[in-house]
Amino acid sequence: MTTPVNRLRPRRSCLAVPGSNPRFLEKAQGLPADQVFLDLEDACAPLAKPEARHTIVKFLNEGDWTGKTRVVRVNDWTTEWTYRDVVTVVEGAGQNLDCIMLPKVQNAEQVVALDLLLTQIEKTMGFEVGKIGIEAQIENAQGLNNVNAIAQASPRLETIIFGPADFMASINMKSLVVGEQPPGYPADAYHYILMKILMAARANNLQAIDGPYLQIRNVEGYREVAQRAAALGFDGKWVLHPGQVEASNEIFSPSQEDYDHAELILDAYDYYTSEAGGKKGSAMLGDEMIDEASRKMALVIAGKGRAAGMTRTSTFEIPEA
Repeated sequence: MTTPVNRLRPRRSCLAVPGSNPRFLEKAQGLPADQVFLDLEDACAPLAKPEARHTIVKFLNEGDWTGKTRVVRVNDWTTEWTYRDVVTVVEGAGQNLDCIMLPKVQNAEQVVALDLLLTQIEKTMGFEVGKIGIEAQIENAQGLNNVNAIAQASPRLETIIFGPADFMASINMKSLVVGEQPPGYPADAYHYILMKILMAARANNLQAIDGPYLQIRNVEGYREVAQRAAALGFDGKWVLHPGQVEASNEIFSPSQEDYDHAELILDAYDYYTSEAGGKKGSAMLGDEMIDEASRKMALVIAGKGRAAGMTRTSTFEIPEA
């Protein structure tokens, strides 16, 4: 019997690591990022890519990635490197790999192609078919226009990721600072893009991840941008520097107060809808009325807190008769 794959893994912080840099690959193992992706794309010079594939295989097989989602970003399908990236990495380290990240996804067919290639490799190697997930990165106008179809393209899909740098270039946005607002526009220039990605992700039970903030020493700037994505409902954000990891983990986790409150709502709702609690559809929790809608909202916050390893500090007490 096939074991179900948890497609909703913690991804508050997604650390990018150049696949061609052994020192960074070693250091990444000790950082408290939820996800680490070993990069064969933009962080690898063309001449370094073939060797980097084998470096990544070595570190996936021999490194200690305990507690982290292990991902490799391959090159996009318009290049000559993609199929060899996938074959080398998955054949060499598929048992120690959680997902393949596909950049610059423009249509559903590109995700289907990766799914088929992964299936072929898994069957050839005797791996569990379907276990390796796919993360799809949206980086241009065509990809955004097709994001709903992309999000439905494969049962392997786990996340939809916003890639701001290439996206800004693709639409001629008037800014050179990746992730910052372009000058002359008084509102949030990324709101539509982020919401469209979020809706496609949520409609298909996928996670939505915000992309990088390139001013790596400006942690306050990072926090501001990350808080906007978290407020909308995104699950996490890329981190390019160890200093961003702590900020991202904090911002994409609920506060202790909110987490405790969510768990109390769930306990109270379970009690009041039970026989012992009077089979009520709604009830009071302190000064707050709770019902089925409250339960759904609480499930989201409680789920994020549990995924972050939080411990509740309060318990629900059954009211005295």
